[in-house]
Amino acid sequence: MCVNMSKTIKEERLRWVMPIIKKEIKLKDLTKVCPYGKRTLERWVANYKKYGDKGLEPGSTKPKSHPEETPIRIKERIIELRKGSKKCAFKLNDDLKKEGITIGTRTIGKIVKNEGLTKKYRTKKLKYKYIKVPLTPGELVEVDVKYVPQKVHNRQYYQFTAIDCASRWRYLKIYEDYSNYSSIAFLKELTRIAPFRIRAVKTDNGSYFTNRYTGYQKSSDPFNPKLHEFDLLCQKMNVIHYLIDPGKPAQNGKVERSHRSDQETFYERTTYGTIEELAYKLKLWNMYYNDLQHCSLNNKTPNQYLAGYNN
Repeated sequence: MCVNMSKTIKEERLRWVMPIIKKEIKLKDLTKVCPYGKRTLERWVANYKKYGDKGLEPGSTKPKSHPEETPIRIKERIIELRKGSKKCAFKLNDDLKKEGITIGTRTIGKIVKNEGLTKKYRTKKLKYKYIKVPLTPGELVEVDVKYVPQKVHNRQYYQFTAIDCASRWRYLKIYEDYSNYSSIAFLKELTRIAPFRIRAVKTDNGSYFTNRYTGYQKSSDPFNPKLHEFDLLCQKMNVIHYLIDPGKPAQNGKVERSHRSDQETFYERTTYGTIEELAYKLKLWNMYYNDLQHCSLNNKTPNQYLAGYNN
């Protein structure tokens, strides 16, 4: 015969109580094989007869009282004094000492607070007004690299992205790697194709953009470290190169947000079999993006914003 084991405390108690209730066995005989005591069985049987199945549900093991709990008469006296005088906990403590009652000030404060007798202050929330300095097209361009999610012929490709902070105009291009050569080639192509003069770029601290956290430390002359090829090209083109703080991609928020649009709108909905097909479809997506309305541009597209700015 197969007997199912009890899954809950209630079922376990019912397993020992029901034979007594059904008068299949006497309680004193059951105690000889039951792992629980006689008084425990008597209590379970009494609870079952009074409350039914609910009487066998386990109650909370939380103690009803604390051994060092403040006596109820002192609590009532504190509440009475508080309601009558509206005094603070320090003054109530002095009044209680005069009556021969010694209690901590913090305990008085907790009792008053638990009874809802504290004064409710209306706190005024400070509203900061941020002043956004308007940028002109090309004044700051964010540049970053995104992994192409799907490999082409088992080869990983990379998307270089540039977005203008003022007009949200973007330029995308696919490269076989994210080396120094690719970053330099992308910057040259960007300055050639952009409809405005680029005066500053902002990137993360990747080794393909800077050697601040790699080459600088290995330089023999810390005060004159060897500059990265990307920095040298920026100096040659009179472009300022800004770097975000390490581990703070939110400082490059516009290009990071555009990468999310690429992932959700382009890569997850587009299929491609060759790198040429990917480059062609990415070019179409880039053109489509530059003709999308942006709330930050008052529902203008990047191309419309640039056209209105130039006029």
